[in-house]
Amino acid sequence: MDALTLLTTRYSSPRLTEPAPGGEALELIKRAALQVPDHGALRPWRFVIAEGREALSRLGDIFAEAAIEEDPSISVELHERARQLPLRAPMVITCIAKVTEHPKVPIAEQVQSAACAVMAMQQMAFALGFGGVWRTGAYAQQDYVKQAFNLAADDEIVGFLYLGTSSSTPSQKAALDPSLYFSQF
Repeated sequence: MDALTLLTTRYSSPRLTEPAPGGEALELIKRAALQVPDHGALRPWRFVIAEGREALSRLGDIFAEAAIEEDPSISVELHERARQLPLRAPMVITCIAKVTEHPKVPIAEQVQSAACAVMAMQQMAFALGFGGVWRTGAYAQQDYVKQAFNLAADDEIVGFLYLGTSSSTPSQKAALDPSLYFSQF
């Protein structure tokens, strides 16, 4: 896929099935993440890959425990839904902004670099014929989840990148008019 097509047709695929990217495809996805803008060469990103039933279930257990931590009176249905969330794709990459104090690189910029890495991975997956969707939600912000990933106080989970093979055809979106979002200074 050429760059122009990639950048003008990329879409999120919320319905994912096997196979997940593996081998050389996964290596290219990883490399794309490491090529994003990185002021000060701080490399403020870490990635944790959950692939396969066992690993995805462990991530689901973390979400389920976080749900109880957030609301001890949570219904059985919502508790089980939290546990099942990672099973919506054959692979979930937890994307972490691992930040450090720096006199010239603010924490916000480090988080933005990690977010760029998520986008780069999703775009590479799309270019390779895979589908993906970048999800955040409450679990990215919950202390229980952050502790499960051993995050420091200023670290952030910038998202969970669900990857696999798209099991549905995307609906056609109306093209946005750039003039509504861009102006001259």
